[in-house]
Amino acid sequence: MAEVRLLDRDEGRLAGRQQDEALSLARRFPNLVVAAREVAASVLHGVHGRRRAGVGESFWQFRPFDAGESKNRIDWRRSARDDRLYVREREWEAAHTVMVWIDRSASMRFVSKLALQPKIDRALVLGLATADLLIRGGERVGLLGLVRPVAARNIVERFAEALLSEILQRGSDHEAAELPASDSLPRNSQAVLIGDFLSDPAAIAATIEKIGARGARGHLIMIADPVEETFPFSGHTEFIDVDSPARLRVGDAESLRVDYIRRLEAHREAIRTAARARGWTLLLHRTDRPASEALLALRMHLDAHFHNASAGLAL
Repeated sequence: MAEVRLLDRDEGRLAGRQQDEALSLARRFPNLVVAAREVAASVLHGVHGRRRAGVGESFWQFRPFDAGESKNRIDWRRSARDDRLYVREREWEAAHTVMVWIDRSASMRFVSKLALQPKIDRALVLGLATADLLIRGGERVGLLGLVRPVAARNIVERFAEALLSEILQRGSDHEAAELPASDSLPRNSQAVLIGDFLSDPAAIAATIEKIGARGARGHLIMIADPVEETFPFSGHTEFIDVDSPARLRVGDAESLRVDYIRRLEAHREAIRTAARARGWTLLLHRTDRPASEALLALRMHLDAHFHNASAGLAL
């Protein structure tokens, strides 16, 4: 029998009911920040950065002069030191904007013994690591509804402080929303939404439509505990709704497995269809897998959009 539990309110939230508890529980953040930076660094070593030739002020590299190019591009000082002609290339400085949202609702407190981290911790690590990775690549990153897009090296600390401040301001009885409340984003920006997305697919589709109304693209990272994937329950089992007092007791939980997995896949396919309709992507990430896997896949999707956006601006 798989053993699962819900983190209590203090564990699941980033802060408790009073300021003293909030500051005490905020000590979780150093470990999450370290984990996020390690994940970002591991992915950074596996892919090339955003640096590419273009119009800008910062020097990037010298390269050999190609026949047919304008002679005005030749760097004569560098060429004088060699038998070849060289061109001074500058780095592309049209930074892109990415807005991140991290689900901190009740269902994110679910955790089983098969998981490496609770869903909420994995979502926070991925959100912070995404911001850190993008900042290192020269992009601007913001936290939906909390932090405007910036290009700051301390972006991880800024995000952490903003999340804690929000909790302290709203109070202990406030339960985080399952989906972001946000206006549409500019056309060439991107959104990264990280959560379990167990809410109504119609509501998720409406959120995608709202954020992408002006043409912004987005990426959903669906966090799942391995137990939520496999439904390894059998015998007499009691299921508890995390959002209400509702409980369901069944005598043979194993008999529900096939129907559960079928409905879960239908739920995900509805979300996948809504994302695809807007040109968004959907990544499924299990908490028994390394966080770097999800971040690397996300980075590939982000870079593909950056490339397409830059190509469109150049036309």
